[in-house]
Amino acid sequence: MKNIFLSTVLLLSSLGLFSNCSQSKGGKQETQVSAPAAQVAAKTADTIAEPKVVYPPLNKKLYDSLMKRLAHGDTTGKWPVKNTPYPLPGAILPFYRVVAFYGNLYAKKMGILGELPPNEMLAKLKGEVKNWQRADPQTPVQPALHYIAVVASGDPGKDKKYRHRMPFKQIDTVLGLAKKAHAIVFLDVQVALSNIKTELPLLEKYLIMPQVHFGMYPEFSMKDGSLPGRKIGTYDAADINYVSGYLAGLVKKYNLPPKILIVHRFTAKMVTNYKNIKLHPEIQLVMDMDGWGEPDLKEGTWRYFIHNEPVQFTGFKLFYKNDLKKAPHHMLTPEEVLKKKPYPIYIQYQ
Repeated sequence: MKNIFLSTVLLLSSLGLFSNCSQSKGGKQETQVSAPAAQVAAKTADTIAEPKVVYPPLNKKLYDSLMKRLAHGDTTGKWPVKNTPYPLPGAILPFYRVVAFYGNLYAKKMGILGELPPNEMLAKLKGEVKNWQRADPQTPVQPALHYIAVVASGDPGKDKKYRHRMPFKQIDTVLGLAKKAHAIVFLDVQVALSNIKTELPLLEKYLIMPQVHFGMYPEFSMKDGSLPGRKIGTYDAADINYVSGYLAGLVKKYNLPPKILIVHRFTAKMVTNYKNIKLHPEIQLVMDMDGWGEPDLKEGTWRYFIHNEPVQFTGFKLFYKNDLKKAPHHMLTPEEVLKKKPYPIYIQYQ
């Protein structure tokens, strides 16, 4: 499909950070604290760690019924995705819908997470959680903070990779805010002229925390050497498989609940060879429909790049400002998003 979604990248004066993205273009399980929690905390003494929890065995019958419900009556045979592995105990999806605020604390233009003062931001997140709970009372909502830990930049930096790694103290701040909101955390990476195999391991001390998950951004993966923001980048299934395999290794090594892996997408070439993406019991993979624009434009993005190319779970991104730029100047409501087939189980606000 012809790419009709233009990338609009705003250079922030102070740090040269990009404002992304482009135009679009079951009930709770009881837990108990386990002994290994102290071991995890000891390995991450300079961060804010949540106690590890031990979940009862997966209720496969409930899981299957919730996956069928997520398909939302789809008749194409694509949803629910066939032959996917059951997750390990402690899986968040599809028992909860994740509602996340996205951004960076240094940049008000990169998303709601950094735009508002912390307490105001958390109050707004709480309001969105209530909105989604009202729209779908059958699915509990898990709040989340989705933080851009590696940011594509207009400044080449010392190594000329055109990306800035955020200081760990800022990640610690986000973890502290998340703890106040009973939220999980996603660390998102925009590699620019670097690569995911270099950037991912640098965040390992956070990723061994049970409440920390990961996001990867094809838009700013510039494999051909183009500068970020000049064109839309790409990841192949092999890149996604590297990340999921790495995270699965951490889950097994540290006896963690499954990690959620978010892959943003709004064009065909952003994710190539999707049929080769490997699924793991340790990973819950979400193809997140990114991109801003009017409702009809977003509907096309959803149909071609999310519904028609199934992987495992789906997500949907909403923009408080950019979705209002063009007529009818309307950001979709939770009730309108829930008309999609399948139901998105991950919701992100920027």
